[in-house]
Amino acid sequence: MALRKKKKLVSKDARRKLITAIAPKSPISEQYRTVRTNIQFSSIDNEIRTIMVTSSGPAEGKSTTVANLAVTFAQLGKKVLLVDADLRKPTVHHTFATENLFGFTTVLTKQRSLEKTVVATSESDLYILPSGPIPPNPAELLSSKSMEQFIEDAKELFDYVLFDTPPLLAVADPQIIANKCDGTILVVFSEKTEIESAKKGKELLQNAQSKLLGVVLNAKEAQKGDYYYYYGAK
Repeated sequence: MALRKKKKLVSKDARRKLITAIAPKSPISEQYRTVRTNIQFSSIDNEIRTIMVTSSGPAEGKSTTVANLAVTFAQLGKKVLLVDADLRKPTVHHTFATENLFGFTTVLTKQRSLEKTVVATSESDLYILPSGPIPPNPAELLSSKSMEQFIEDAKELFDYVLFDTPPLLAVADPQIIANKCDGTILVVFSEKTEIESAKKGKELLQNAQSKLLGVVLNAKEAQKGDYYYYYGAK
């Protein structure tokens, strides 16, 4: 079944977060591509196709990171789905200036099919799945068999599926999703994320038997002459 091609305009304020789309030749975009390449080569035997991006606490840049990573994978000509799995405080629909009437939760509860719910973005080969209505029981919904079926269905339609999730130390949702994905990326905010919080986040991922692909250091101040990785968190 063909995916719908309805395009959504992205607001100027939201697009500034998508540096890989508006300035693909910038040093920051190059660093995102480096992260993408490291993900691709992180496993020799098993291809990494489903990826969760999270952080230990709020406002550490995970949503900006996952959105830009999704763009870089799509720039390879790969069909990419970005899923807003933050069923507490979703933001993907804001970043891509689309509606959130239907989405991840309506697919998991079998009210709509995945094909009819995903939304094409202005970036070629990049599709998003907003969170949909916030459910009263996010953890139970993510632990259901519907979630396992969702991942299988998504992998049939897309080359890569990226999940934006709540912070690890806030709720159990990320651990549930991490256990079902091929790998996880942990985002930490320079001089803000406490070392103990980062260690606890890593421990939770290990307990969930998740493959930690690596850590992205966000908002690192540049030193003169440095080729650096810096961007503003959401």
